[in-house]
Amino acid sequence: MTQDDQVIIALVSCGSEYAGIQPELEAAASRLNAKLVYPEMDVSILDTIGMEFGLEVASPDLKLMMARAKAVVDGVARVDGVFVGTCFRCAEAAIVRNEVRRYIFQNSGLPVISYSFTERTTAATLLTRLEALTTIAKRKHLLGRERQTGLTAGVDSGSTTTKAVVMRDNEIIGEGWVPTIKVIDSADKALQQALDQAGVQQDELQAIGTTGYGRFLIGEHYNAQLEQEEITVNSKGAVFLADCQKGHATVIDIGGMDNKAISVEDGIPGMFTMGGICAGASGRFLEMTSKRLGVEITELGDLAVKGMQDKVDMNSYCIVFGIQSLVNSLAKGSSPEDVAAAACHSVVEQIFEQQLQEIEVKEPLILVGGSSLIAGVPKAMGDMLNIDVLVPPHSQMIGAVGAALLVSGYVEE
Repeated sequence: MTQDDQVIIALVSCGSEYAGIQPELEAAASRLNAKLVYPEMDVSILDTIGMEFGLEVASPDLKLMMARAKAVVDGVARVDGVFVGTCFRCAEAAIVRNEVRRYIFQNSGLPVISYSFTERTTAATLLTRLEALTTIAKRKHLLGRERQTGLTAGVDSGSTTTKAVVMRDNEIIGEGWVPTIKVIDSADKALQQALDQAGVQQDELQAIGTTGYGRFLIGEHYNAQLEQEEITVNSKGAVFLADCQKGHATVIDIGGMDNKAISVEDGIPGMFTMGGICAGASGRFLEMTSKRLGVEITELGDLAVKGMQDKVDMNSYCIVFGIQSLVNSLAKGSSPEDVAAAACHSVVEQIFEQQLQEIEVKEPLILVGGSSLIAGVPKAMGDMLNIDVLVPPHSQMIGAVGAALLVSGYVEE
């Protein structure tokens, strides 16, 4: 990317410039050739800015945050995307963050990501979020593609599993799925499974795309044409598999360690949020639940469908406290079915409270990721939101599918 292509990101935050998070933000942005800017604004509006949002706040830093958001919407700051950040577990900041996020997105059309950070948040944690912003800002023509052409592969190196697919002319012809142990070895095994099923050799592939936590390592290993973060790749894979590439959709990806909730329009992410403060609202909690119940993770969903979550008090906000709740419930005589149902409900409840409040949920709601195969999870989500939840075929393969689809655009270029 040249200097002219540098992505300008407005930093709309509550005092991040005075905190230890600032050097991490700068480091992540620098790695992406992105520049963080503080939108200039008229200080005279600080006393009345609350009226613009219908929020009267005590913190002057939050007032400054709202004023900067207004400057972005008014076009005072010429930017390509917006990063909205507040301190983790600050209740007043959480309310303002959500309203600022909606205000900017609805009134400017700019891609927006929000995050609640701690003093220990690192550049590596921020990288995926900022990378998604830069991709949406500069590569919309790539994200808008609806068909895969040629013979390409996608490899998704996730936190717990590695997935691979081989696609030919818009059809999945091979797939592989193995546990993530040694990142490169796991990628090789998954890709070989997909190649064997497809009946092709690796040197026949026209291009390879990588995504997931290990995307850079395996991308270098394969000399990949595309190394892309999960937000854009997963949303693309989800709407492709669900045959919902036109119009609005909401994608929820429950991963092994974090979750993603993405509002998608015509295949392009708009508002999106990522979990990650604690794994209690992720597939990891469900995996630990299945082990404690003495069943395979694939059997947990069937148990949950038979159970009643109301009979068990469980909160997986923190994975440690969630496991304590699980153990205490079993010790009191709760049935495995009720505990499984409560675990699925708890994960969905955390996603609802922490993430779905930050995006505009529109149908169809597409549930993807390995946890989507646990029958109790889509059931709990459908019950909680009172809408139909769509789990498409190959739902656990979305990252690999999205990577194989998007990388075919590089072949054409």
